Amino acid sequence: MNINNIPNIKNTDSGNFFLLAGPCAIENEEMAFQIAERLVKITNDLKIPFVFKGSFKKANRSRVDSFTGIGDVKALEILQKVGKHFNVPTVTDIHESSDAALAAQYVDVLQIPAFLVRQTDLVVAAAKTGKVVNLKKGQFMSPESMKHAVQKVLDSNNENVMVTDRGTMFGYQDMIVDFRGIPTMQNYATTVLDITHSLQQPNQASGVTGGRPDWIETVAKAGIAVGVDGIFIETHFDPANAKSDGANMLHLDYFEDLMTKLVAIRQTINKF
Repeated sequence: MNINNIPNIKNTDSGNFFLLAGPCAIENEEMAFQIAERLVKITNDLKIPFVFKGSFKKANRSRVDSFTGIGDVKALEILQKVGKHFNVPTVTDIHESSDAALAAQYVDVLQIPAFLVRQTDLVVAAAKTGKVVNLKKGQFMSPESMKHAVQKVLDSNNENVMVTDRGTMFGYQDMIVDFRGIPTMQNYATTVLDITHSLQQPNQASGVTGGRPDWIETVAKAGIAVGVDGIFIETHFDPANAKSDGANMLHLDYFEDLMTKLVAIRQTINKF
């Protein structure tokens, strides 16, 4: 897809990768604006096309007492406010077919979670809203199998589709990134690498997903070197106290330094 089809996206002529970034979940309006303000400044300074990310609800939780959200419409309204205030596009994930039409009223990109990407009704419902659709590759799926998920969107008369690699299960409690999958999936659609979720350590005995944020820079650099179109990173100003996925989010204080390095790598890659 042409990323210029994402409403309000900027810096698309810079030659840079594009970026989907923000907190795992919308916890409140103040935190969303605080994170968005930093990300908008960083991406504008570095000329990175940017989409603000935030989940309006977290349906896939390890335990019944895990944080799931502040209320669907309340969180979506915050995402809409962020988009309008900073004049940036926004993305959120949906979990049921009925979420598609609701979320489409507030955001620009609908994301299908990895565990749900084979759910035809959900994918088709997202596609039929006419919004850009981001399909996350299932942790259990081959890169080649994503061709069929992409085709479901295309068959729904929507050509604005991208795919995201968020790692592949390696045993029960670890993830790996098979970088061969990036050029493979680029044959089907614009391809994104989800850095932070690729470093999750799921299925912990505590019922809380772990992670290896110390590897974020390494995996991100490798993704840019391979030639991925975009990257996805969850970030927070206080990951230790974030209500969801704090174990694998990048601290906001480290964001600018990482982006500066990735832009430098991308500029080198563009010479070849």
